[in-house]
Amino acid sequence: MKKYPAFSILVAWISIFTFSIHASAKIQAPTDFIQNVTTTSGEESFSVSWNINYEAFKTLEEDGYTVSIKYNTEIGAKRAESGYETSSWKEVRDIDLHQTSYQLENLEGGTSYVVKVGVSDGTHTYWSKLSEAETERGWGLFRLLVIIGSLGLFIYGMKIMSEGIQQAAGNKLRNLLGSITSNRFKGVLTGFGITSVIQSSSVTTVMTVSFVNAGLFTLLESTGVIMGANIGTTVTGWIINVFGFEMDIASYVLVLIALITPFLFIRNRPKWRSAAYAVMGFCLFFIGLGFLKNAVPTLTADSPIVNFFYEYKDIPVLGVLLFVFLGTLVTVIVQSSSAAMALTMTLVASGILPFEVAVAMILGENIGTTITAQLAAIVGNVHAKRAAWIHTLFNLFGVFWAVSLFPFFLEAIKWFMVNVLSTGNPFLNPEQYANTGLVIFHSTFNILNVLILVWFAPLLVRITEKIVKSKGNEDEEFRLDYIGTGIITSPDLALLEVKKEVAKFGELTSRMSHFSRSLLLEKNKKKQRKMMDKIAKYEEITDRVEVEVANYLNKITEEKISLTTSQRIRGMNSITGDLERIGDIFYQISMNIKKKEEGNIIFSKDQTRHLIEMLDLIDHAFQIMNGNLRKHMAQVDLTEAYEAERQIDLKRDELKDSYLHSLSENENLDMQGIIIYQNIYSSLERVGDHIINVSEGVKGRI
Repeated sequence: MKKYPAFSILVAWISIFTFSIHASAKIQAPTDFIQNVTTTSGEESFSVSWNINYEAFKTLEEDGYTVSIKYNTEIGAKRAESGYETSSWKEVRDIDLHQTSYQLENLEGGTSYVVKVGVSDGTHTYWSKLSEAETERGWGLFRLLVIIGSLGLFIYGMKIMSEGIQQAAGNKLRNLLGSITSNRFKGVLTGFGITSVIQSSSVTTVMTVSFVNAGLFTLLESTGVIMGANIGTTVTGWIINVFGFEMDIASYVLVLIALITPFLFIRNRPKWRSAAYAVMGFCLFFIGLGFLKNAVPTLTADSPIVNFFYEYKDIPVLGVLLFVFLGTLVTVIVQSSSAAMALTMTLVASGILPFEVAVAMILGENIGTTITAQLAAIVGNVHAKRAAWIHTLFNLFGVFWAVSLFPFFLEAIKWFMVNVLSTGNPFLNPEQYANTGLVIFHSTFNILNVLILVWFAPLLVRITEKIVKSKGNEDEEFRLDYIGTGIITSPDLALLEVKKEVAKFGELTSRMSHFSRSLLLEKNKKKQRKMMDKIAKYEEITDRVEVEVANYLNKITEEKISLTTSQRIRGMNSITGDLERIGDIFYQISMNIKKKEEGNIIFSKDQTRHLIEMLDLIDHAFQIMNGNLRKHMAQVDLTEAYEAERQIDLKRDELKDSYLHSLSENENLDMQGIIIYQNIYSSLERVGDHIINVSEGVKGRI
């Protein structure tokens, strides 16, 4: 060794280096022992995974090291660090060194934790750095409320989006729907188009019921729109599937909100503001869907609820009907087929619902969505009720044949998914096959149902006429036919219904003129009493109609309305006020005639003739007024109305002059009869004043 000093020095350095490596395996920094610590959230639990340094593993194994885990809530760790708490840390020891993961259970749900992993020889423990972990809440009331809240945000987003689109479109959607002809195939396209845009079949259906109620188109013409709305609502499922499951657009949604928020405060651009509200609703729609996806628990195959669905899904017919009923019930509760669809797709994605069960629930959701139209038609006229029943029968028939062919339908969808859609499709996430199959089924079912039933629309109308029988004009004469549903889809549409109700109100008051004429000429005491009772009843009706219309108009003002809409509402209030006062005046006239009969006062032939001539002029003015009430503001020409009012004033002046002349020539006249006569023709002149006020109100001159 002395001959080779350099060699000796090299051997010594190698020995020292080898010893250092061996020793360092026991005293390395903690992060060198435990690597890649990760956590995965669970229901009131979380799992911890780690790796052990490969180079140190053999030495640690030889020296009898085991793995330890130490964890604490985030708040507890901070308190312990500050010296407030020292016993809040919990530790799991003696985990086999070969094990690389561990499940920590029975923890606080919805809580943030910190965790560290270490290796221990019983005396010393070398810990990794702290890692964060989250636990999910267990299934309970809180979790249920979170799901309900998520659904609420989803539905609210759809509502805001639908209202924003309707306001941005102005009267275009209403005019489009109102332009439907007897061609029911065109109605299908219109119903599909409107529902695809506003993303709510309920809104389209309620609008359709309202239009039928208002007499804008017939029951047969409404069937195509209702059928088209059923196809249009399937677009929502595609949007949810593509953007809610196959794409993560959460970050883009927040960017959209940032971009459109300034437009929400623009006052001089109502269309821009409405469009911004529509986009905001779209964003809330997907935020709610994201919350819903996170709120639905991930259950294992051994979970009781999962076992329930799998146990009953294979029972022929009965199992299908059970889940159809469940889908109907869910939709009736949440009052939105789109929200029910989103919930169903979320449960399928989380593995809770089998595909077959979800398909049956979607059939039930098609039945459940008809409840909205039924509610809208409760206080509507007989035609509105029939339109709602057409919607119900259409969906019930579709579910009937789909349940009958359920196994074949399922096999066809599965075959299409496996052999057509998934082949060579790089955009289809394999985990989303079930949800994609659901939306394909939803669209296929509704399209086929329309293709079958569109040819039987007249038969559907006849069936609904059997189900909802009309009780005749007398039964419907004294009730509000066009308003009072409590569901206002849009202020413009609501005002259209008010306009129809006011037009009917005008016709009702004009009948009181005919009743007064009959009362004036009638000699039979019994018939006179009946006629007086009828006039009194009509006067009560005018009071009630004015109150009901005013309340409905106040309800409209609670919505977001334009300046033009506000002016129209003031005009409607003015018109109903004048019509109600006309009813009061005719009642006063009947009381004057009653006094005449009770006092055995007989009008002269000239007096009777003059009053009949006055009533003729009043009837002519009513005819003009009712025509104006049925017209659009721009179509109203007041020239004829003003001339009719002028003729009434001239007749009043003529009767007044005749009355004064009679007083000067005949001092033996019955003064009580003269006063009653004067009261009647003066009252009729006041009726003429209110009639012209109504026409001016239609024109916007109030």
